[in-house]
Amino acid sequence: MSNLNGAYYGPSIPPPSKSYHRHGRGSSCNPCSCLFGCLCNCIFQIIFTILIVLGVIALVLWLVLRPNKVNFYVTDATLTQFDYSTTNNTLYYDLALNMTIRNPNKRIGIYYDSIEARGMYQGQRFASQNLERFYQGHKNTSYLHPVFKGQNLVLLGDREKTNYNNEKNLGIYEMEMKLYMRIRLKIGWIKTHKIKPKIECDFKVPLESSGRSDNFEVTRCHLDW
Repeated sequence: MSNLNGAYYGPSIPPPSKSYHRHGRGSSCNPCSCLFGCLCNCIFQIIFTILIVLGVIALVLWLVLRPNKVNFYVTDATLTQFDYSTTNNTLYYDLALNMTIRNPNKRIGIYYDSIEARGMYQGQRFASQNLERFYQGHKNTSYLHPVFKGQNLVLLGDREKTNYNNEKNLGIYEMEMKLYMRIRLKIGWIKTHKIKPKIECDFKVPLESSGRSDNFEVTRCHLDW
């Protein structure tokens, strides 16, 4: 063994491995990115919680109030004059209507702050009237009596004039009345802001020289919020 002179003839010894550290990588978090992520997460949780609370409140109010749609009807109409002059495009009219408004709700009252009734014929307004304001209580039926009487300039095209002549021969006219309202709802001691619904009533009314028409059909109106 003395002939080896200290030499080593075994397997080679691998060099020690070097470790490298790369900045910006690993599990460390940028403070700005972490703060922004936490803020977004908090905002999302707050919004989600608010939506849930609002949904629960709306459900509870609906279960307590059980709101129902208010019903509008034209129950009677009397037309004693409806003449259109083609020489001066003037409509002469005398129309009286009876209406009912039914509030079926047990816990909701309605303030009718303003009501404008408009008489319409073939898309043209020929008259308007402002009706008295009133309050309608729970499960109550109220009555309106708009009256349109006078004369007004109404421009009818050839087709509308033909329709008018046909209806004149039949003695029955197709008309429309629109109600433009500003109302407030009363729930207990709470009053809502003003709401502006629009009511549309399409009906047929026969012409008569005097008295009350017995051929008028009760017409249900359409409520548009």
